[in-house]
Amino acid sequence: MNKELVSYRPLMIYAFCVPVAVFIGYMLTNPMNYSTLGIFGILALLLISPLLLRWHYPLLILSQQVGMALFFIKGQPSLGVLMTAVSFGISLLERAMNRNRQFIRVPEITWPLLCIGAVVLFTASLTGGIGMQALGSDVYGGKKYVFLILGIMLYFALTAQRIPPERARLYVALYFVGALLSFISDLYPLAPHWAMPVFWFFTPNTISISPYGLGETRLGGFCSTGVALFCLLMAYYGIRGILVLDKPWRLILFILSIMLVFLGGYRGQLFVIGVTFIFMFFLEKLHRTKLLPILMVVGVAGFMVLIPYASKLPFTFQRTLAFLPLHLDNMARESARDTLNWRLDMWKALLPQVPQHLLLGKGLAISREDFQLKLGEDAPLANAAAFDPTQDPLAISYDYHNGPLSILIPFGIWGAITFMWLMVVGVQVLYANCRYCDPSLKTINLYLFASFLTILVSFLFVGGSLSGDLMRFTCILGLSVAINGGKCKPVPQLIPETVESGIPRQLPRLLPVFER
Repeated sequence: MNKELVSYRPLMIYAFCVPVAVFIGYMLTNPMNYSTLGIFGILALLLISPLLLRWHYPLLILSQQVGMALFFIKGQPSLGVLMTAVSFGISLLERAMNRNRQFIRVPEITWPLLCIGAVVLFTASLTGGIGMQALGSDVYGGKKYVFLILGIMLYFALTAQRIPPERARLYVALYFVGALLSFISDLYPLAPHWAMPVFWFFTPNTISISPYGLGETRLGGFCSTGVALFCLLMAYYGIRGILVLDKPWRLILFILSIMLVFLGGYRGQLFVIGVTFIFMFFLEKLHRTKLLPILMVVGVAGFMVLIPYASKLPFTFQRTLAFLPLHLDNMARESARDTLNWRLDMWKALLPQVPQHLLLGKGLAISREDFQLKLGEDAPLANAAAFDPTQDPLAISYDYHNGPLSILIPFGIWGAITFMWLMVVGVQVLYANCRYCDPSLKTINLYLFASFLTILVSFLFVGGSLSGDLMRFTCILGLSVAINGGKCKPVPQLIPETVESGIPRQLPRLLPVFER
């Protein structure tokens, strides 16, 4: 009987493959239809499922900062969003099939994350539900709800397994490799025709080409690459390792990363690397060394040299330095001032709405009728806020460019309480992992702590969005927990003590590993 089944196996394979091939050939008659792309996507997912089951965790980390949009999926989600859902689902499946596959438990972080999820779902259920216009719904705003839920899922996906200490640097490198490719989006005007399919995935930067000429072109992709290179150097070597004299290439790459940041013309990115550097400087306790007065002298000297040449710098450099009292080109200073005034006007106009939504948040949903009623179906969105800042298209879509407002107005006081709860315990966990971690992981943990504090300061005082930044917070927390195997604690050490009888004995006593 078994021999007969073996002889019929090729016929069974043909009986399955031939209809599938005929069906695929029929679908290829209209290849760009979403139904066709969806079927191809399902087939591709089935074909690569063995790779996903084996390598989903490294792919999850690699995809988090890749600016790659999946144009063939409704809503065009990023690769990181898709891999978060896939990796979390695979981790749950592995946990259900094997009891030994446990998630790393850190209750201090788990509970506030679950509470944030509860607040989001409860608010959504009372304020219009979760609808996505890209999927045919008459309700806008569902994409932000999805990002919030995925931000919570990302933490659990990252803590599904422990990252071995000897591979921690490799996984950190994977985390930044995707962001290092951001410069591809700025190469669109220079790319040959045969390379155009690359930009189906790497969306060209919409502001990379300036109408005033090449000298005023803002290269946002190269700016993101510079930030990623800066962060990678900080996580790998720290400030001490970068300034090692016998390895000058590290300092060269560090200076190059800062120069790339200036190509974007974004003051916020300069703020990120500047504050991260300051936090790392103090966390490494370099302020107790001679390096502090040396850097102060170098900084003052550099500023004095910059003063007479500031107006001759490229446009993006001047725009980035517009917050300093320098003699700059009027166009660069006005460009920076306009964006600041636009944000301040919108914040002042929205601030009176906060008391109205403290007990029950406004939610993130907005119906198509309300959107058209406020702006009009053919209204020019760019001029919609000229008469009322609250009617700015970004304000209507709850993109306030302000962290506290993005919590208080959509989710009320309950969202603020749960978010601050997460921030407090997050700082505690990251600090513990810095102080009591394995010495080989010290620099990585210092960077994760400094990066978390930088994002928090930027979120509270510069500009942020809960739906956009929650994944950044949970990603750092998840990486820290996965690298250290949870929350590090003081190691109990045995020290000799003498009892009254004069006989020495060993008593347990908690001492920090790195206590000096």
